[in-house]
Amino acid sequence: MALKTYQEKRDFERTPEPKGSEHKKTGDSYVVQKHAATRLHYDFRLELEGVLKSWAVPKGPSYDTREKRLAVHVEDHPVEYGSFEGIIPEGEYGGGTVMIWDRGTWVPLDKDPVASYHKGVMKFRLEGQKLHGAWTLVRMKPRPGEEEAKENWLLIKERDEFVKPLSELDVEKEFPNSVISGRSLEEIAADKDDVWHSDVASVDVDELKRLRGVRKATLPDFVQPQLATLVEAVPKSGKWVFEIKLDGYRELCRIDNRDIRLISRNGKDWTRNFSSLVSQVRQLPVRTALLDGEVVVLMPDGTTSFQALQNALSQAEGGRLVYYVFDLLYLEGYDLTGVALSDRKGVLRRLVGRLPADSGVRVSDHFEGQGEVFFREACKHSLEGVICKRADRPYVSGRTRDWLKVKCLERQEFVVVGFTDPSGGRKGLGALLLGVYDEGGKLISAGRVGTGFTERSLRELRDKLGRLEIEKPAITNPPKGAAARGVHWVRPDLVAEVTFAEWTGDGQLRHPSFQGLREDKSPREVRRERAEKGADNSPSEPPKETSGGKRKASAAADKKAQFAGVNITHPD
Repeated sequence: MALKTYQEKRDFERTPEPKGSEHKKTGDSYVVQKHAATRLHYDFRLELEGVLKSWAVPKGPSYDTREKRLAVHVEDHPVEYGSFEGIIPEGEYGGGTVMIWDRGTWVPLDKDPVASYHKGVMKFRLEGQKLHGAWTLVRMKPRPGEEEAKENWLLIKERDEFVKPLSELDVEKEFPNSVISGRSLEEIAADKDDVWHSDVASVDVDELKRLRGVRKATLPDFVQPQLATLVEAVPKSGKWVFEIKLDGYRELCRIDNRDIRLISRNGKDWTRNFSSLVSQVRQLPVRTALLDGEVVVLMPDGTTSFQALQNALSQAEGGRLVYYVFDLLYLEGYDLTGVALSDRKGVLRRLVGRLPADSGVRVSDHFEGQGEVFFREACKHSLEGVICKRADRPYVSGRTRDWLKVKCLERQEFVVVGFTDPSGGRKGLGALLLGVYDEGGKLISAGRVGTGFTERSLRELRDKLGRLEIEKPAITNPPKGAAARGVHWVRPDLVAEVTFAEWTGDGQLRHPSFQGLREDKSPREVRRERAEKGADNSPSEPPKETSGGKRKASAAADKKAQFAGVNITHPD
């Protein structure tokens, strides 16, 4: 089946479902959506041939091999549909409540899954959050007089370690709620923010047209993020704004109607990792947009913690996540990267400011002026540091001096090159051996870190590193003699974030502490960060004043503002 059938059945000016398109490359996603339409049923979907092959299963899947569940083959759905949870308006095709009941990946057990699909017998393994193990989909022969276009299949559990009699496990009754939001069908149906309306009002498009530097464009798939240059001190003059440096994962958020994607700084789709934020983003009054921000976990004192973020992800505690948005690159048909930062932030504040204060999507606030005082206040509150941005500059991909970062403490990423065995009562490992790439592309030692671990992280690290062991060290200057005793060398595939007091004269870390693994950064990008002296306050000729005039952020007008829950007194 093609997406043409799917698209012909829907009015995308009224339904929140994604229009979608066929993907050139086929992935391995799998999803079951619980659908309360005319009759409650489960939509079983496997990604194949660039779309989601789909079956409506009236009774849902069963772990009992004797339960051969009817699965009616329906039209192909776009891959984007796999992230849809919400309400299809009454009167539209399939009108009702849709829940993501299970999701994960599937592994074909046939050499040619496409041929098996067209033949009518598919064998595969599911690696979901509720469904696991081997399964079969088999097409039934049509009965005499039965409508040919309607294909009836059977979904059957194969015998393996996951089999359970229905009397022991009715998986639909045992686990009735959503895997991404934890909500029941009734709770989703009661959330009127999950209903999409065609009269959604965003910002004034005429206002966007008047911004200097704006241009009409199509929504990009991805924009390489702008990065900050590390410097020793905040700039003392110039048109700068100052933000708190957050401790999380940098993510772009691409909004194409109801299709929401969270994309890492190196272009990887992290929507699954942050699936709990999707419904929060959908509350924005916007059809198309590209946001730039940071996903964090807030601590009780209002600070952000990278370790807590990793724990939330590994333990599927999505409700703790907050997406702080600090830039707006595209909105409703217009590319804003050429617009001055102050104007971009003005539009962003009016857009995100419409959400409730406790929303999982929030504006990352900023101050104007007196950056030195602001930096001291940030350090006093044990924050990581400050980001300084030229208010009159456009958005430029890559590392620039229009964005600067000043740290309260030394912190950066390192390549994991080895580990030592544990001693005493510790389990897992003793310490990680670290490295960085030098200017010539050689991987060199940066010392080792033996603190900052939890029992869980020690166990998980040992498991990961055990699969990466190699005989010879990847670094060019490995430790020798007693320092090398008991060291296990590993492939330089993992990146760790570490805080430390300072670098020693021979390029080793003093008083390091492990913060967590970074899955969003490539090991080859890891270099020793060296703060540049001073700040160039006029990197290039600034653009002329925008037609909308200067917009002073509300945070600058207040005597104090809140950043990630921490009240910081305004320097004035």
